[in-house]
Amino acid sequence: MITPAPLYTLCRICHYYGSKKVLDIDEFTIPAGSILGLSGPNGSGKTTFLKLLAFAMAPSQGEIRFNGRREYPMSARVRSRVTLMTQTPYLLKRSVLDNVVYGLKIRKDTKKLKQRAARALAAVGLDFDEFHTRAWHQLSGGEAQRVALAARLILKPRALLLDEPVASVDAESARLIRKASLAARDKWGCTLIIVSHDPAWLNACSDTRVSMEKGRIFSPKEEIVLPPPYQAVQSGSTVNWVLPLSNGRQISLPDKTGRTALIPADKVNITREIENQSNEKNQIPVLVTRMALEPKTGRIEVDFNTDAFRLTLLLSKEQAGALDLQPGKKRSLVFRTRDIFWR
Repeated sequence: MITPAPLYTLCRICHYYGSKKVLDIDEFTIPAGSILGLSGPNGSGKTTFLKLLAFAMAPSQGEIRFNGRREYPMSARVRSRVTLMTQTPYLLKRSVLDNVVYGLKIRKDTKKLKQRAARALAAVGLDFDEFHTRAWHQLSGGEAQRVALAARLILKPRALLLDEPVASVDAESARLIRKASLAARDKWGCTLIIVSHDPAWLNACSDTRVSMEKGRIFSPKEEIVLPPPYQAVQSGSTVNWVLPLSNGRQISLPDKTGRTALIPADKVNITREIENQSNEKNQIPVLVTRMALEPKTGRIEVDFNTDAFRLTLLLSKEQAGALDLQPGKKRSLVFRTRDIFWR
């Protein structure tokens, strides 16, 4: 199988707001025609990441290549080929038709505007005759978001960036937005980068899932982030690093050599009960919060909560059954300090 060429290549990206570093990405590629699903806590850098990919601003350091060429904000080569849709739709104070065709008029592509607008509106479940003369303020929240998406789909962009596109809309609008977005990949090979807190949707549609923590990108299916802040505990002349939990518990960490502590997902075990205490093992109570079938592999994705962090593990149906996992069940998370690493 031939691997698609990267549409995006990010090299040595750092971005600052004042003196605060909000992104730190050494190298990252996004293949053309792929769907990248991105999750992470609020404030982790996701929206800034999308703005850089949309060439709405330049990184403080590093370079972004699009289709093999280094690009900058307002470059003619990426204008209208990359488009970003945010959670809150921004519409011009004009009619639905004028909003949908605005981008085409900007690039002086004015042939058959009404026919193309009708197709774009139909893709998001809006009837042209019913909606094209409506003013922007006559739309519901879900309708406005669908019009905003139609205005982007009509451009047939190479990359469509979606920042929580269905977080504030009704269920039917969410369904139609998801359907129309995925159809863009199927119809003309559009690359989708989707930020969402909905893991079920990301699992169902993404070719690649990543998460962001403190401005850095991780693979949630391969490694688990043990998030800071960490504490240095002095014992004589030795400094030991720990991640504090509640009730005096803590996770032992190896000598600190990086910014973020991680553990490979395949080094983590889930048990029904606390095992016999061992100095080599960290044992933490966890609560099962969500379970979902991963369609592409047939495995079960299970979300666990500790009092300090969340984690997701992929288990076989047999493993999940043997552990009697169900949302609301309490189990124990077990892993060795020597398997933790820093990045």
